[in-house]
Amino acid sequence: MKYKIILFLILGIDAFVLFFEISHISISSSEASLLYGEPSFLQFLVNKSLAFFGNNDFGLRFIFIAMHLVSALFIYAISGRYLHSQRNRIWLVLTFVLLPGVVSSAIMVNHAGFIIFGLLLYLYLEPKIPKIFINILLLLYALIDVGFVYLFLGLAIYYLSHKDMKAFIYNLGLFFLSSYLYGFDIYGFPRGHFLDTIGVYAAIFNPIIFVYIFYVLYRRYLADKKDKLWYIASTALIISLLISFRQRVNIVHFAPYLIIALPLAAQTFVSSYRVRLKEHRKAYKAIFVTSFILLILNTLLVFFNKELYLVLDNPKKNFAYNMHVAKELAKELKAKNINCVETNEKMQKRLRFYSISECRQNILKELPLTDKKEANVTIRYKNKTLYKATVTKLNSK
Repeated sequence: MKYKIILFLILGIDAFVLFFEISHISISSSEASLLYGEPSFLQFLVNKSLAFFGNNDFGLRFIFIAMHLVSALFIYAISGRYLHSQRNRIWLVLTFVLLPGVVSSAIMVNHAGFIIFGLLLYLYLEPKIPKIFINILLLLYALIDVGFVYLFLGLAIYYLSHKDMKAFIYNLGLFFLSSYLYGFDIYGFPRGHFLDTIGVYAAIFNPIIFVYIFYVLYRRYLADKKDKLWYIASTALIISLLISFRQRVNIVHFAPYLIIALPLAAQTFVSSYRVRLKEHRKAYKAIFVTSFILLILNTLLVFFNKELYLVLDNPKKNFAYNMHVAKELAKELKAKNINCVETNEKMQKRLRFYSISECRQNILKELPLTDKKEANVTIRYKNKTLYKATVTKLNSK
């Protein structure tokens, strides 16, 4: 009972912080493209949320925060198959909610949060419900999002290795169905992005945790301790690294598969720690403490990203710049009784969410921050200029 109280306390604090962060960010250009672009299942979910909560940032992000919190509960439940101690399971949930990639997927409108939720839902239900319903769930996954294509491939390899030909053929068929519906993202001439991919993975997890997950997957392969979760995570990792030799990898579709491997990493870490004498556990304690310090620092950096503007010479170097400005710009324009503008495509979509429509009556043109020309609109954070632009009114006569 004590650990369940701690679990819900962690999730409660996590939810509070995430909902608080919503008020400090704007819709990004990629989020606006998803919302106003080609129809998709994610777009459908977001529109339903907006219809219920209203056209605001809370409605935009509510569904993703909700999926994130349920995903944390799934992690706790699934980890029971790998960790006997509830205390260790709590530490695993805390690690999950602190991962920079998980934090970002919880408040951003993108495929990562949805794929994490979908994968954990499958892993949670798979041993609990009849196989026919699992097959129906997988079919739905194939129809609604291309991000699950590596799940089908991982399962196909798993069932092939276990000589279950019916399940192998079914999952391979889902792989080809999803590939046919959404296409395979392989393009252009071969260019090496292997180190870039490794760097992004390290940023999503933190270097120590990513290296340890990689080590655990490799160690389990050598020890022949390969369960279904291992096949799913390893397949996605190997494919992402192979593709990175040719092109830049869309890490949003691959990182969730490594995130769900956390229970495997936790089980290996705990087992390795316990089999050693106390005097030989210092290295493991140091790794654990260092990883947690890095996690906390990375998470604080994500939540307090605006403070970076105070030390950056160019605001656009801030990794979160694309999630700022638009909301404040819309407020400034409305304060000047300007409810429509014509500007660049990315900002046009972002302003649309905040009820600034497109028209040719007012031309909004962003100015370089070093430009001495007087601006009509200026966005600042603690006296640091982030954005400035001119608004030119055209005579319609």
